[in-house]
Amino acid sequence: MSRPPATRPGAGRATALTGRWTVVDGVRVFYRESVGPRPEGTSMVHLHGFGLSGRYLLPTAERLAGQFHTLVPDLPGFGRSGRARGSPGVTELADAAASFVEDRGLGSVTLVGNSMGCAVICEFAHRHPDRLERAVLVAPAGGLHNQPMHRAIRQLARDGVREPARLVPVAVPDYLRYGVPSTVRMFRALTRYPALERLLELRVPTLVVVGSADPLMPDPRRIQQIAERIDNEVLLVVIHGAAHAVNFSHPGELANVIRQFMADEPIRDDPDEPGDARVHEIHRGVRLPPLAPDEGPW
Repeated sequence: MSRPPATRPGAGRATALTGRWTVVDGVRVFYRESVGPRPEGTSMVHLHGFGLSGRYLLPTAERLAGQFHTLVPDLPGFGRSGRARGSPGVTELADAAASFVEDRGLGSVTLVGNSMGCAVICEFAHRHPDRLERAVLVAPAGGLHNQPMHRAIRQLARDGVREPARLVPVAVPDYLRYGVPSTVRMFRALTRYPALERLLELRVPTLVVVGSADPLMPDPRRIQQIAERIDNEVLLVVIHGAAHAVNFSHPGELANVIRQFMADEPIRDDPDEPGDARVHEIHRGVRLPPLAPDEGPW
C-alpha cells in the first residue's frame, strides 16, 4: 500500500477544501474536497459524528489536504445532504459511505472518523473490506460507557464545557437541523451496535486516538487494558488535554499523529505545534512495525 512520508515542506499548513455536490443512491450529498492536482497515494475520507455535519472536521482535514486527496462528506440525513428513506442506522451509513467512495471513483481509501463516524468505519470494514486501506478512529463513542441515554446526556454536557467556545456556532446549527427525534433514534442505533466485536475484526492498520479529557470515553488506562487483548494492527494514542471533538480542538496534534501513522513512523509529539497538548502511544499492536530499541513510545 502507498505510504507517503510523514512530513514534507508545507505539510502543516492548512489547505482550503471546496464544496461540491453529488447524488449517492438517489440522495443529494454535499461534500468538501481538496483542490488542485491529487497527491500521489492514498485518498482520505473524513466521517463526522452523529447530529453533526463534516464542517467541524475541517480544521484537521485541511491540514492533511496538501498531502492526501481529502474529502469530507455530510452523510445522508446530516448537514446539508438530503435525507434517505427511513431512519438510517450504522449499517446504512456505512453502505452510504461505500457508495460515496465508489461514486467518487476512489478505489480503496483511508477513513478518518470521529465519534459515530468510528462506528461507521468499523461497519464499513466489515461490509466493504476491499475498499478500506487504513482506519483512523478518533474518540469512538456509543459503547457501554455511554449507556443508558441519560448517562450519555450528562457526559455530553460535561464535554460541552471542555470544548473550545468557537465550536458552538459550528455545532449548534447542525444539531438543530438534525432534530431531537433523529438524535434519539441514532443514539439507540449506536448503543445496539457491536463496536468492540467489529474492532476485534479489523484487519487493516488502525489508529485509535483518544483525548485525556473526553468524558464520553473510559479512562485511558482502561482503554489500554482492552487494547492489549486485541491481536491486530491497532495503535492507540492519547492526546493530553483534548476532549471529544479532537478533530476540531486539536487539529495540529491530530494531523501530526495521522501523518506519522500513515508513514509507519513512531508517534512523536510535535514541538512546533502551539499549546501544551502532549501526544504519546499507550499501545502498539503486535502486527504493526515494531519500534526500534531507541524509539520508545514516550
